[in-house]
Amino acid sequence: MPYPEWDEIRANSLENTFSHMHPWYLPMIEADMPTFMARPHVTDPAGLKGADVAIVGAPYVAGWGGYAGVGKEEWLAAPKRVRQQSIRYGSGYIQDFDLDVFEHLKVVDYGDAEIPAEALTRPTADNVLRAQAAVEKKVNDALAAGAIPIVIGQNSPCGSFAIAKAVSESTEGKVGTISLDTHWDIAPLDKLTMDPRIAGSDSWLYKTYEFLGNFPHRNLIEIGPRGMLENKEIVREFLARGAHFYPMWRVRTELGIDGLCKELRHAYEGTDKVYVHFDMDVIGGAGPAPGDILGDLAEPIGMTDYEVLRIAHEVGQRGLAALSFICIPPGSPVVYRLIVYAIAYLMAGLVAARNRKA
Repeated sequence: MPYPEWDEIRANSLENTFSHMHPWYLPMIEADMPTFMARPHVTDPAGLKGADVAIVGAPYVAGWGGYAGVGKEEWLAAPKRVRQQSIRYGSGYIQDFDLDVFEHLKVVDYGDAEIPAEALTRPTADNVLRAQAAVEKKVNDALAAGAIPIVIGQNSPCGSFAIAKAVSESTEGKVGTISLDTHWDIAPLDKLTMDPRIAGSDSWLYKTYEFLGNFPHRNLIEIGPRGMLENKEIVREFLARGAHFYPMWRVRTELGIDGLCKELRHAYEGTDKVYVHFDMDVIGGAGPAPGDILGDLAEPIGMTDYEVLRIAHEVGQRGLAALSFICIPPGSPVVYRLIVYAIAYLMAGLVAARNRKA
């Protein structure tokens, strides 16, 4: 079933919600792209003043053609489609918590990073670094304003390392990491460019700990890798340096989601900030849509949508410097809605933590 056109999405969203919004009230970034949940669209750093959360799009796909057996255009559309699906929710009211997050948080949409077209058509190392720098600029603007940047991306380094690097450079102390992923992404070299400067799709986490001196292995929480995909020597190297690893087998047989959430503490112990990264291939076939829409990235024993949302909410309660999404399964409206939920439930956690301190 093809992904619907914007006019159909807009009509259905406004008809099927108890929203006061009308088509002409939706803030638009482009003709077919509203802002995230109809939040104000800001176009320069001055507009970020006072914001608690800033949404940033990073439409970047690594490769000369498609990615993981799925066409490039399907992957690139994720930031736009997440925003399109977000307008079905007419407010920030989350009935699960009897809470309207927009009554407590100022949330803005800072648009998309200006990814150079050459980075998508000719992904040389220099072009990839230019794309990475475009995302860093947006994230740095948000961090400088005191906002939490939430980056809706697709591939590394633009949806991962760019955010980690910005957090690292804005933090005097140590930075913890909470990563959800089917894959560790700890190859020592980017396979697309074969350039040691690039923190690519299967190497971004390795490069984070190679390049960023204030990211200790002992504060890394890696959740979700499973099966027979990884190089044993490199995994064992990360574990020997203190990384905390929670494969889905352990989550299902020993910890459960409650036990897993307690383990998040390791990212916060002795750190000043925590960077959170959701690689959405972690849902495999256990999410709200078939795993096959992920192409070659799908693996068994995936996380469920509830488990992803629970971690998002728990992270919000504990605090974070930045959040990023990549590998958002393409083509399914309900999967794009899962990203909207993850952001909303994380914001509910932020509000809960703020209320506890009040």
